[in-house]
Amino acid sequence: MKSIIQLQQLFSSIFNTTQQPRIFFSPGRINLIGEHTDYNGGHVFPAAINMGTYALAAKRSDNKLNMYSANFPDEGIIDCDLSNLAYHEHHRWANFPKGMFHYLMNAGYEIRTGADILFYGDIPNSAGLSSSASLELATGTVFEGLYNKKIDRLEMVKIGQKVENEYIGVNSGIMDQFAVGMGKKNHAILLNCDTMQYYYAPLPLDGYNFIIIHTNKARTLAGSKYNERRLQCEKALQDFQSNLNIDSLADLTTDTYEANKHLIRDPIYRKRAKHVVYENARTLQALEKLKQHDLKAFGQLMKESHISLRDDYEVTGKELDTIVEAAWEQSGVIGARMTGAGFGGCAIAIVKTSQKEQFQQQVQLIYQERTELDATFYTVTMHDGAKEITKGVKA
Repeated sequence: MKSIIQLQQLFSSIFNTTQQPRIFFSPGRINLIGEHTDYNGGHVFPAAINMGTYALAAKRSDNKLNMYSANFPDEGIIDCDLSNLAYHEHHRWANFPKGMFHYLMNAGYEIRTGADILFYGDIPNSAGLSSSASLELATGTVFEGLYNKKIDRLEMVKIGQKVENEYIGVNSGIMDQFAVGMGKKNHAILLNCDTMQYYYAPLPLDGYNFIIIHTNKARTLAGSKYNERRLQCEKALQDFQSNLNIDSLADLTTDTYEANKHLIRDPIYRKRAKHVVYENARTLQALEKLKQHDLKAFGQLMKESHISLRDDYEVTGKELDTIVEAAWEQSGVIGARMTGAGFGGCAIAIVKTSQKEQFQQQVQLIYQERTELDATFYTVTMHDGAKEITKGVKA
């Protein structure tokens, strides 16, 4: 972990300047419930977290964009000209900020000079906590603050997704950028991925902590299996549409699903559709439980979500199941589930603060014994969306 002071000193050293940079922070995100519902027209329930991406930036007098990542120091400064922001594979991570500058300028936000930008992220690699969306929205807030532009936050979020889809070439939904850009301290967000309607839900965590548990298992199957699941859901939807006037699986209630599931001929497709319909219903129930400050009922919905992801959607795997099932066995645990695409990555748990240390020790023992891997634990809080933090930082 690097401190702000260390990052300021590094900025001066790397860019050989005495100019004081402005400082921005963009969070990562976890999804509390509502997994694999986004591309099926349903609801998700993400929250921004206090791990994310720091960006230190200062304007230049020329057209150069100089970018440096403290996470990849061996790559040095990656530079380009504002007149040529085309994607280049050898620019690797720097394509995300380049893409943001490219699309923001194309959207009509004119700038006349480049910038020196130092990035540093404390999101663990391959954790599925949206490090790329965090980097995109960090760049968006740098652009907005450094050049004194007023950018509608939803527009910035959509530009972040555009970078992912069109510039980088990853067919992802809007949840990650939305959570990172629109986060609110001590709240989660119920988001309808189809209509973009959203609602802030309070997270009453008195005496409890959200703990992220990283499996440290590389998510090797995530991409291919993700595309396979999307196709299976599309096939299930087509079967339903033979007799029902619906646009997406999320248009179905659980009762309508049960009454019409015979329309899906393939039993695998039927299981996939069942997960989507029931998971979408769980997100709406989750909002109501949090509005009632019923954290225990919310935790039960998390458990049901994981069971569905394990049995009906089949995206968990040995490592995630081991961690989550070990978490369920511990005292002081309200709920636990996988989060993200699956096949590795992270689980989340709500754990009584007074039993946090014991929880971590016991889950680690079980996980090591059954998988011969070490888990990593992170205690997180719900955070505001991407913003400038210069004024709140002591020099």
